[in-house]
Amino acid sequence: MLAHVPFILTGLRHGRPFAADATYRADGRAKPVVVFVHGFKGFKDWGHFPQLAVFFAEQGFVFVKLNLSHNGVVMGGTGDLEDLDAFGRNNFSLELDDLSQLLDALGTPGATPLPPAELDLARLSLVGHSRGGALVLLKAAEDARVRAVATWAAIADIDQRWGPEVLAEWARTGQLMVPNSRTGQPLPMYYQIVEDYEANRARLDILANVAHRLPQPLLIVHGDADETVPLDAAHALHAAKPDAELLLVPGATHMFGGAHPWLGDALPGPAHLVAARTAEFLARHT
Repeated sequence: MLAHVPFILTGLRHGRPFAADATYRADGRAKPVVVFVHGFKGFKDWGHFPQLAVFFAEQGFVFVKLNLSHNGVVMGGTGDLEDLDAFGRNNFSLELDDLSQLLDALGTPGATPLPPAELDLARLSLVGHSRGGALVLLKAAEDARVRAVATWAAIADIDQRWGPEVLAEWARTGQLMVPNSRTGQPLPMYYQIVEDYEANRARLDILANVAHRLPQPLLIVHGDADETVPLDAAHALHAAKPDAELLLVPGATHMFGGAHPWLGDALPGPAHLVAARTAEFLARHT
């Protein structure tokens, strides 16, 4: 029988609560733990992500996913992005701290409702999609608890994503509006995300960290029809860590066939392929 356990954490630095959940086969046996991190404009229950949790649980993992604290989701709200000020105040440092807090909580008896007997935290891995892929790379580079990493359609840089004219206008106005293509909703990004990157460049330089501070096994997955993150990003990550495994999925788009809402019980075909290859990779390396 699969168990699905929701829980709430409160950010130590910012005091903002954020939700997480774990799905696993409740058999009293210690299982490897996979923490999944959503991407920009995403959230833990987006589209087919709940079906991903079931898939990994059926493969013998404890699958944990979280809402990053400033992703725009409100505790007790609609489940979609609605706190636009929080969204605007988000940055990579906050997200890395959220991920640290989740990992700490998983390793602290009583900090979550999960039975410790179900968790083998010596076999901990991270999986991230899109911007979440960058986060798991950066977290693994600074946290030896992580045994293996997989990225799905990950970005490979932060500072090269906006040209000088955009940055100058952004600095002048204090915010950059980005569209949510799914809903048409304009979303603010405050200039503090740029300032945070400049202040923490060593911690947040994705390619430098992958090249010099990431000893863990790495699987890089990208769709060759990705319309959001160029395929070049996967090749750049692979060049930074040539011993990584690279999986290019023919015809797959950024969400690997998924959409929100996702009304089916089964994973979309490309997402199922990616999940299966990732589960096999993590089973070999954790």
